[in-house]
Amino acid sequence: MASTILAGPVLRRVSTERLVFWLASREPVRFRLLLDGRAPLTLDGERQQQLRVGEHCFIQLLDLALEQPLPADTLIPYDLQWRREGENDWHGLADWAPDLGYGEGELPSLVVRGRLDGILHGSCRKPHHAAPDGLVAADAWLRQCRERPAVLMLSGDQVYADDVAGPMLTAIHQLIGELGLYPETLEGALVADSAGLFASPQNYYRRHELLPDSRANLPLRERFFEGARKPIFTTSSADNHLITLAEVLAMYLLVWSPEPWRLLPATRPELAGELAQRYQGERERLAAFVEGLPAVRRLLAHLPTLMIFDDHDVTDDWNLTAAWEESAYGHPFSRRIIGNALVGYFICQGWGNDPDAFAGEPMALLKAWCERPDAGRQDALIDHLLRFERWHYRLDTSPRLLVLDTRTRRWRAESNFGSPSGLMDWEALTELQGELLHQDAVVIVSPTPVFGVKLIEVIQKIFTWFGKPLLVDAENWMAHRGTANVILNIFRHVRTPANYVILSGDVHYSFMYDIRLRHRRGDPHIWQITSSGIKNEFPPRLLDVLDRLNRWLYSPRSPLNWFTRRRRLEISPHPPACAAGGERLLNRAGIGHVRFNERGEPVLVQQITAEGVVDFLSEPPPAPADELLPGRPVQR
Repeated sequence: MASTILAGPVLRRVSTERLVFWLASREPVRFRLLLDGRAPLTLDGERQQQLRVGEHCFIQLLDLALEQPLPADTLIPYDLQWRREGENDWHGLADWAPDLGYGEGELPSLVVRGRLDGILHGSCRKPHHAAPDGLVAADAWLRQCRERPAVLMLSGDQVYADDVAGPMLTAIHQLIGELGLYPETLEGALVADSAGLFASPQNYYRRHELLPDSRANLPLRERFFEGARKPIFTTSSADNHLITLAEVLAMYLLVWSPEPWRLLPATRPELAGELAQRYQGERERLAAFVEGLPAVRRLLAHLPTLMIFDDHDVTDDWNLTAAWEESAYGHPFSRRIIGNALVGYFICQGWGNDPDAFAGEPMALLKAWCERPDAGRQDALIDHLLRFERWHYRLDTSPRLLVLDTRTRRWRAESNFGSPSGLMDWEALTELQGELLHQDAVVIVSPTPVFGVKLIEVIQKIFTWFGKPLLVDAENWMAHRGTANVILNIFRHVRTPANYVILSGDVHYSFMYDIRLRHRRGDPHIWQITSSGIKNEFPPRLLDVLDRLNRWLYSPRSPLNWFTRRRRLEISPHPPACAAGGERLLNRAGIGHVRFNERGEPVLVQQITAEGVVDFLSEPPPAPADELLPGRPVQR
């Protein structure tokens, strides 16, 4: 019975009048919800949508409108019970997930916050990275927490579809076989279908040899790749890149729940030499990741969890340049790989963010594929999702929460297809400005920081000048003139909010900036708060060098500031309390925690890690004398 529910419950959107849960099961089941002191609520009709994605795998979205509203700011235990079709016996959480409560015999619980007074946020959770899992640290922190945050916000790279460990790929294929996840044909590939892919000698650590390249598009090849054979998938870690939709779906189950791992045998592929050693090292790191999954599952059952994609949820450099898009979407195999990752995101992440946004054609096409999973219906679904423009969403909380799509509505550099695209185009930015009007305060979730480290952005710009933006992931808000000008004008507009908080991830280090307009007192006040990664870190020595050089070269009075697009802004970093020697960047895996006052201003900013909680200072400290360049104070 324990393995009937494969993953979940993941608590998604929550309000006093609506609850949304996401789960996965091995067979078709019916659910009912018991809230503290209320009669059981059976989830039938539109309240439970059940998608069959394999012979023994069903994805469930439970969307419950409540006739009697829930009280705000109250701890509410719940019991999510299930039964098989045609049976009468209900199985409660005490039977099938007894470890989801924070005390012995306790049920999981939820809290609907009356306002957006606290958020946990982070990005970049790579299972085989050596860093500890920040979601496990968040679970331990929540156990002791007196006031729960309103939301857990995962701001990108919840999975790494383009960077998969060998043992993880083994588990993925074992789970596909166990659950009978649907096979597929592959057009334009060196293998005819998923069975041929899994049987191929290139299946482990050699998948980059199977991925498409740009030779099919000679004009693009000559213009963008300078006449050389160049992979469309530019990640340096594509040895085990996920390809099929079944692989993507299995990956989601394996990173969010311990249950699928209990179904798998201990077998491993035949490898020799360096690959065998690499596999063993990855296996040891992955074992620590799996050990923490019960805590991760518990955390996701207690906190309303929202998500948005970034590049690794699909593939590295996803839509970075117009040339990349032309090459990737012009090849049927690469289009299918990208599309499969996007379908997986839709089913496992996007759907729970905003179920209403997908209620029409997207769900009709998805259900058509579930009923008959052939190539034609799969391509029709992918074609629609590649044109879909409602991945972004909002919560009408106080302050309002806006979650941005910075991946699919790019402002393309039409004069030079090889230059980085803007993270949002003019139409998307215009819609954003409309969402900001008449708001006193707003929290914006941008997967990539709007205000990043200047030196790193300059390095990216230099590589772009030499025609190599893909080598350094040259995507930031200031990389495209149009996008940069519009977003900065939005912040300067007199009718937009007085207080902005921007939550970001992506960069594998954490920092906090306090931003004001030069020569203007009062509004607006902007805070850039970045937490990354959940299970990833920047190379420490390199980050130390970049941090110190950035403080020297871009101190407040440095003339180099006048060559940046942010020259009209006064930016004051708030260092972590543990900093020694003036560091502004924190290179420690974990999850960010921000608390807001009634005006929407951050009054507490922390990074929760396995080693403990690190506060960011509320006021920038004076610059240490030993960091001064001659005649120039260091950036505050």
